[in-house]
Amino acid sequence: MEDPLKGNAKYERILDINSGTFGFVVKALEKETGQQVAIKFLPRGRKINSDVGREILNHKALRHPHVVQFKEVFFTDKYLAIAMEYADQGDLFHYVRDNGRLREDVARWIFQQLIFGLDYCHRKGVASRDIKLENILLKSGSRRPLVKLCDFGYSKHEELDSIATSRVGTPDYMSPEILRSRGGAYDAKRADLWSCGVVLFVMVVGKYPFSSKEDAEFRVEEQHRLVLNRILELKYSIPPFLSAPCADLVQRLLDPNPDTRITIPDIIQHPWHKIGLPPTASNMNDVYMQVTPETSQSDEDIKSVVSTAMKRTDTDDEIISQAIANDGFAISGSQSFE
Repeated sequence: MEDPLKGNAKYERILDINSGTFGFVVKALEKETGQQVAIKFLPRGRKINSDVGREILNHKALRHPHVVQFKEVFFTDKYLAIAMEYADQGDLFHYVRDNGRLREDVARWIFQQLIFGLDYCHRKGVASRDIKLENILLKSGSRRPLVKLCDFGYSKHEELDSIATSRVGTPDYMSPEILRSRGGAYDAKRADLWSCGVVLFVMVVGKYPFSSKEDAEFRVEEQHRLVLNRILELKYSIPPFLSAPCADLVQRLLDPNPDTRITIPDIIQHPWHKIGLPPTASNMNDVYMQVTPETSQSDEDIKSVVSTAMKRTDTDDEIISQAIANDGFAISGSQSFE
């Protein structure tokens, strides 16, 4: 692949991290500071729309130790580029794949950080709508990895955006109310908590709750249909090796009724979640809510950059297509542990 940062005065590419349907990410060096950053590249032209602008503005508004820090947005001849904090330990999917199902104390350490990061996002008015292992990054810590939430491409701001109605996300993590919405409104924050339940299940069990090994025999579309049907029917089982408190939390997160699903304040006070929490942890987000994110760009600057990047380029049709649409869903796929 051609170096997207060739000739850039500020950043130098180190290596490619990953690529997907929307674009690709590289690890780069900020020349002046020597700091490593991750830069997400999206093809310029018709693939840049208001959703991309929303993603960037929602991300910019967040400043928290468990959210990947937004740095700036800029454009090149071919791409819109989003620079952000680099997480050197990869994502949670690969961590679980490489280590197998996690001990409950390790899973708890990660899950506690996920919940505090998500609590902050929700307090700031931002629902992710795509909580999954691949969007939970890990950074080196003094003892165990530090959790960093990333990717706000499907995010919704409760005041700045329209009410959540779209059936978007990743099939394995979709909540029943999203599947039943059929264009109607749903509570995106409560849907995020269902997805957290799937994340917790995968960490402590080592597989997805609503997928089966036999699904691999079918085409992708049929695999999705099987998973979504099991979600609607709540067809999953809690293995006997889980502790009773852990099993209880999983079941309360995977409550098909969003009105009775466990809330973040109750998660924080749950017996399984409370183990090992520092006394001040429950109040940490009261502090971070007072912190004003500082970036070199204003909202208007960002809107101007995105607007410029919307303009069609000669190479627009040659690079990465938009996400596929399937049965009314905007789908991003789950990876397999097999």
